[in-house]
Amino acid sequence: MQTGEENSGCGPLMPPVTTAQRPLKQQIFEHVRGLGQVPRVQVARDLRVSPASVTTLTSELIEAGLLEEVQTPREGGWGRGRPAVALRVRPGGYYVMGLKLSDREHTAVVIDLAGRRLASATVARDPRPLSVKATLDAGETLMQRVCAEGGITPDQLSGVGLGTPGFIDGDTGVVHWSPVLDVRGVDLASLLAERLGRPVQIDNDANLVTLAELWFGAGRSLSDFAVVTIEHGVGMGFVMNHQLYRGARGLGMELGHTKVQLDGALCRCGQRGCLEAYLADYALVREARTALNLPDPETRSVGVLLESLYEQAKQGNPAAHSIFRRAGRYLALALANVANLFDPQLIILSGERMRYDYLYAGETQAEMKTMMLETGRAPPALEIHAWGDMIWAHGAAALALQELTAQMLGNGREAAPREPGAREGALS
Repeated sequence: MQTGEENSGCGPLMPPVTTAQRPLKQQIFEHVRGLGQVPRVQVARDLRVSPASVTTLTSELIEAGLLEEVQTPREGGWGRGRPAVALRVRPGGYYVMGLKLSDREHTAVVIDLAGRRLASATVARDPRPLSVKATLDAGETLMQRVCAEGGITPDQLSGVGLGTPGFIDGDTGVVHWSPVLDVRGVDLASLLAERLGRPVQIDNDANLVTLAELWFGAGRSLSDFAVVTIEHGVGMGFVMNHQLYRGARGLGMELGHTKVQLDGALCRCGQRGCLEAYLADYALVREARTALNLPDPETRSVGVLLESLYEQAKQGNPAAHSIFRRAGRYLALALANVANLFDPQLIILSGERMRYDYLYAGETQAEMKTMMLETGRAPPALEIHAWGDMIWAHGAAALALQELTAQMLGNGREAAPREPGAREGALS
């Protein structure tokens, strides 16, 4: 994953169909940011607009301090005349924070308008559900810490993105249920915005790790892909036509709470038979305590218990191996259903639990293929990304950056006339 690399760019490399609904100035800015640095003539060619329109609008963006010109080497490293000039997003000036709340620790990053990371910070936490006040306190602590690490003040933040597991309504900011909170139905976005004095955007954490892949990772050039996350729970995010799909009420893609067993194991959401109840951390620990007579989780952390289980599986313990094998079969079932329902170009398995290769061993992938519809075509590509918790915070930062960009440039003047015969929003 690329974050903060000089001239690497960030954000989707291909614009969605709906991009034509956004002002041309915003389209130009996002295109420059996506490519890292690019000449004006290429911007005009890529967006199928007149060079005059690009020159006018990029001049306004430079005057506003959002873009800057940089000299680039000529092809072949030689040539007469002035050096070639490209555009890039001006570093600094505007900053956003991404904050991820989880069962084990809270993480935060600060990035600038170009997507470059300034700093990151982590705060450990009690694994039990927290009160709203304790959660707000942790958010404020992280803000102070990460800003100090990045050499800026909290007043310089233009926005905050917040990710948390559970059922989240991003439009209203309400957390209907989350395993990290001890209450339901909390307007967490508004409460955190009031505490931090900054606008807060919120979303489900699986959506945000998907947003991180869309902005900084393997999904930048793909129109349709899925991310399945396996951590303390099981989540899913889906990108359709270069945009994150959330459903009509913002509560879609809850793969972990699709039912795989009638009257099955108890899920932490309160229902029975959810996929998560057979695949998540607590599900593996539950099975391990029964099969291997492991101690109560109150005396040993879930992480320690999982590591013990994994080591025993690697050493040939048949009970430990069968636990991972059973979880792998449920994962194969879930991936086959994702492929049958959405037909994505790529499925990314993400999360720290991807270190446990028994979950995605060759037999798991082979079983996924047997459960898929036989169409004569190859199944979706499958990639394993064993990122740590910081990628979730990067997705939260991308959410804040997306909102900030829309606020600054989304109400600009109408898009300039396009060249004759040009298609709206298309790239060369």
